[in-house]
Amino acid sequence: MDAESFLRTYHAETPSAGPVEPRLRQVLAQIGQYGTYTHTAEELAFGARVAWRNSGRCIGRLYWRSLRVRDHRSVDTAEGVAVECVNHLREATASGRIRPTITVFAQDRPGRPGPRVWNEQLIRYAGHLGPEGAVVAGDARNAAFTATARRLGWTGGSGSEFDVLPLVVEAGGKPPLLATVPGDAILEVPLEHPAHPWFADLGLRWHAVPAISNMCLEIGGVCYPCAPFNGWYMGTEIGARNLADEDRYNLLPVVADRLGLDTSSDRTLWKDQALVELNVAVLHSFGRAGVTITDHHTEARRFISHLEREERSGRICPADWSWIVPPLSGSLTPVFHRYYDDVQLSPAFVHHPRTSEYEG
Repeated sequence: MDAESFLRTYHAETPSAGPVEPRLRQVLAQIGQYGTYTHTAEELAFGARVAWRNSGRCIGRLYWRSLRVRDHRSVDTAEGVAVECVNHLREATASGRIRPTITVFAQDRPGRPGPRVWNEQLIRYAGHLGPEGAVVAGDARNAAFTATARRLGWTGGSGSEFDVLPLVVEAGGKPPLLATVPGDAILEVPLEHPAHPWFADLGLRWHAVPAISNMCLEIGGVCYPCAPFNGWYMGTEIGARNLADEDRYNLLPVVADRLGLDTSSDRTLWKDQALVELNVAVLHSFGRAGVTITDHHTEARRFISHLEREERSGRICPADWSWIVPPLSGSLTPVFHRYYDDVQLSPAFVHHPRTSEYEG
C-alpha cells in the first residue's frame, strides 16, 4: 500500500526517525478508523522534498533538500488559502534572492475535499480578447482562464500586456473566491538588453517567482490538492517559451524587426538570432535587478551532478528528455547526449482533473 511504501522510505532515509513498525501500526489504525491518516510535520517535509526529487520534468533538482516547507494544513477556507498564497509569494521572493518554497494546505479526506487554487501559477498575466475573439493583449495561454475570472466577477484589469490575474480559490463546497494579489507580493523585472537600448522601449517585463499552484502533492496515498511550490526561473523558460512561443507573446518577429534581420526566409535563421538576443536580455535584466535566475548551460551541468548523486545513492532519477533538454541550444548542453528513466515515482506532484459545480 502507498502509506507503507512511503513510511518505509522515510524511515530508511531518516535514521533519526527510529524503527518504522510502531509508526506503521499507528497509521494503519488511523486508516481503518478514518479512511485516511495524518502525516507528521517531519513526514510532510520529507515527502514534499522527495516529490521535487521525483519530478521528471524539472531540471533544477540539485537542491531538493533545501525546499522550505510551509505547513498550513490547518487552513481549509478560501480566504485563508488566499492570504497564505500571498504570504508564500512574499517569503519566496525574499527581495530577489528567490527561495524554493512550498505551502501545503489541508489534505483531501473522505467526504471533505481540500481547497484548490484554480490558477496554473500564483502569478500569471491575463490574455485579453478583442471583439473578434482573438487575443489583443497579454498572454494568449491564459485567455480561457481570463474569461473564467471575468465570468466570476473580475473586472479585467487595465487591458495591458501584463495584467496579473486574480487568484481563484475554491474551498468547503462554496463558490470560488477571487482574490487580488497585492503589488507588494509581485516582484517584476523590466527587460532591457546590454547592447541594444531600444529593447527597453518594448516595455517588456516578467515576474520573478514561478509558483505552480494547480498540482496535487501526493505523499503515501494522501492527496494535498492545494500545495503551491516554486523554485527560480531558468532564463529559457521566459526568453525561449513565455515570450517567444507563437501561442504566448510571440515576440520573435518584433525583436527581429528591431534588429534589422532578414525575415524573408527561415534559411536566414532570423528566428534563431532573435531568440538568442531575447534570452540575453532576460538573463541580463534579472542579473542587473539582483533577482535569482539561472542559465540553461549552468542548470544542465547541475542536473548531471544531481543525476550522479542519485545514482551513487542507489536511486532512480526520473527524467523526461523532452523537458530536461533546454529549448535553446539543447545539443550544447550535457543533458542532450544521454537517455533517462522516464518513470513515475512517489511522492509526486500530479495533475488531477478539476471538477467543480462552479466551472463553466
